[in-house]
Amino acid sequence: MSNRNCPVCGAHWVDGQLYWATGKPGKDIDLNALVCRRLPPEKAERCVNPSKGCDGGIGWEEREKILDQGLDGL
Repeated sequence: MSNRNCPVCGAHWVDGQLYWATGKPGKDIDLNALVCRRLPPEKAERCVNPSKGCDGGIGWEEREKILDQGLDGL
């Protein structure tokens, strides 16, 4: 079993699978959209996310749209 932690944000991978702080499995690309893409260059160079620099993922803007759509239905 291999474990890896990001020295920048504290993200945690077990055997290549990202786990959120809640313990639920996550997607590297979503972490990238939420955190990694927003890092200043001096921190971004230390980021260990395999999806760092990739496009895609569900970021803050997308999550806000999903919530708004759900609230509109109430």
